[in-house]
Amino acid sequence: MLPTSLEVFEKYRSALLSKPLSAVWRGHGSAIFLEFGNLSPQVRRDGTAGNSQGDFTVMIEWSWRIESQDAILCGSWSDEEGWEEIFKSLVSREVQEVSIHGRLPELLIALTGGLYVASFMTAEGQPEWTIFDRRSEQRKFGWVEVRDGKICEIWETKSVAAATDPDSKIT
Repeated sequence: MLPTSLEVFEKYRSALLSKPLSAVWRGHGSAIFLEFGNLSPQVRRDGTAGNSQGDFTVMIEWSWRIESQDAILCGSWSDEEGWEEIFKSLVSREVQEVSIHGRLPELLIALTGGLYVASFMTAEGQPEWTIFDRRSEQRKFGWVEVRDGKICEIWETKSVAAATDPDSKIT
């Protein structure tokens, strides 16, 4: 019997708990990448240094926000000049909880110190978040994303990487 959407999500959720947020960087447009756990250096196709990848990566393509206990600190539609400072304030915080909310599964990550990162798609289609698990010593790595309103797990060979913008900024 195939695992349910919630069973698939639980495997990734529980593995993220207590992991430190090691790096945050911006991809293309307003996409953000949160790197958790041990970082591994990456090299771009042109030979230059890329953004390091964590044991786990959370990618939110757009429509995200970062919250404190009582306010929205910034989001994908905020003035980009303020993002870097907020991103830096997230680094080294540990994951307290990872949950999904809404009829279509949106992602909410609670970090120590009362900070939260939330996805919330505002355009047609599916919620645009992915959790990559790169811990495996095997030749494959897995990830979860939303397809047809359900959380699905996908496995690929390690040579396939998430698409990123070569001009991304490291934070």
